[in-house]
Amino acid sequence: MNHPIIRFLALSLGLLSSASGQFDLTGAADTAKVKASIVSEVKAAVPGQSFRVAVKLVHEEHWHTYGKELPPEVIGKPTKLKWTLPEGWTVEELPWPATKEVDSTDGKKSQGYEGTVYLPVKITATGKAGDASQISVKVDALACNPQNCMPVKPEATLSLMLADKVEIDPSSAAVFGTATVAAVAAPIVAVAPPAAAAAKTAERSFFGYLIFAFLGGLILNIMPCVFPVLGIKIMSVVQQAGEDKKQVLLHGLAYTLGILLCFWALGGLVIALGKTWGFQLQSPGFVYGLCVFFLIFGLNMAGLFEIGASAVGVGAELQAKHGLSGSFFSGLLATVVATPCSAPFLGSALGYTVTLPAPQAMLMFTMIGVGLASPFLVLSLLPNLVSALPRPGAWMESFKQAMSFLLFGTVAFLAWVLTGMIEGQPLLFLLFSLVIIALGCWIYGRWSLPHKPSRTRLMAVLLTLGCLVGGMTFGWPKVEKGEVNEGSHIEGGLTWEAWSPEKAEQLRAEGKAVYIDYTAKWCFTCQVNKRVYKDLALQKLIADKKVVLLKADWTNEDSRITKALSDLGKAAVPVNVLYLPSKPEPIVLPELLSVDNVSEAINQVNL
Repeated sequence: MNHPIIRFLALSLGLLSSASGQFDLTGAADTAKVKASIVSEVKAAVPGQSFRVAVKLVHEEHWHTYGKELPPEVIGKPTKLKWTLPEGWTVEELPWPATKEVDSTDGKKSQGYEGTVYLPVKITATGKAGDASQISVKVDALACNPQNCMPVKPEATLSLMLADKVEIDPSSAAVFGTATVAAVAAPIVAVAPPAAAAAKTAERSFFGYLIFAFLGGLILNIMPCVFPVLGIKIMSVVQQAGEDKKQVLLHGLAYTLGILLCFWALGGLVIALGKTWGFQLQSPGFVYGLCVFFLIFGLNMAGLFEIGASAVGVGAELQAKHGLSGSFFSGLLATVVATPCSAPFLGSALGYTVTLPAPQAMLMFTMIGVGLASPFLVLSLLPNLVSALPRPGAWMESFKQAMSFLLFGTVAFLAWVLTGMIEGQPLLFLLFSLVIIALGCWIYGRWSLPHKPSRTRLMAVLLTLGCLVGGMTFGWPKVEKGEVNEGSHIEGGLTWEAWSPEKAEQLRAEGKAVYIDYTAKWCFTCQVNKRVYKDLALQKLIADKKVVLLKADWTNEDSRITKALSDLGKAAVPVNVLYLPSKPEPIVLPELLSVDNVSEAINQVNL
């Protein structure tokens, strides 16, 4: 096991001792090669005033770590500092010392730190004089020598007192110089704003993202999540043909208002909770509720039962009495079911939205809503188009029943989404519950008819409610937590490995090209993108370039994926990125993949 690559892999997994080459069954990382401590320019700090501290790294002879950022030609891992501070304290990064040429593996040269180095930051304390506080730091780095590399994570802690007057630590003068604390309190260096995602997307104008938001909302209309609702609204327009044009316009405005109010509520919730687009679709109960809703509504449109004179909107009886209310609730429904579909243009716009101040973010959500509502709104604003539609007639019943298959398709899609959330016997019970609910709908349509005796109708209603309540109780999703499968699987002719931050960092540290597919079962665009991977020429290119494929499945909520998306300036899937061995920043591919744009990215991998 003396080959450098084999040794590095073993050390990365904590299986070997770096000194003796013997097995280490504890799995603990060897941090003896790099030791960490914290030095401060003050012994006592004043609340509200800034002071500098530095992480002191002492490297064992012949070992080195890397800087905050890596030059394009350097293969390694950037060093990161993870601070733990008292509540209310803040930390700002300061420029680190320049790296120097060091001896790396396989006789190559690299850029890094060796010997003793100080990595400074600026800290601002809060509290009151007399408080004793403690700060700690964990260093996440890769330590290398001419033979091999290993991950190291040394930790250090420092205790400080808060006082009415600053007490300088003269022993730290050699580290921080002789600058006074008053000078330190002023900004030492221009620090990038904390919203890294905003900085990454600054090159695009706010107006440009508004256009993307509108186009994304417009394209949502043809997604399988939304198209059934749009089809239902077409039914109402057909019925309104030849009616008062002002009423048709009011229906369009009511539909638009329903969409906008729902988008405003959803936008406010996303901003307030810091959640991401489509987060409600990560709830098995919510997806199951949509599944039941569309099943019942589809059976109604298929003619199995009737709950009112109109089949448009949410709550047909409400629609029959108050048509504008039906249009309004149809707009609400369109928004609810739109969120699993991050259409092209929409992913970038949403990623940008979560980095904006609240007023601008709400404007972005408004533009998405306007895009979603625009087809029906335009139809309402141009009454000539409505008048050109066919007149109501017997054909409408066939058209209505045909439209029900769109809803059944949505039920099938949502049931498939649920297979990524639950499994085993609970999934079987869930599918049977849909059968029980359908039985209840049949009972209602068969015996709850106006010409039936009142007792028969009452029994039919009771049995229907029993099937609905019993079915949903029997089949309500029960997530059984088990071991996470970290193995590989074959999909589309390619071998994918399960993504994790540690896995991605390890592969990058080994100098491999890494392609990450952030996806989810409830994301229809993600499923469309999978067609690209079946291309034989692309499969050969991936194999020739030795690209490692990782799949980050966001079907269920995963805070690690949420953070990874946020770091990329994204708030929705699909997101596909390629990390090149020679570059710290990834290539972010378009939301809608093609063989050409994926091949173009992978061709940048240099072996």
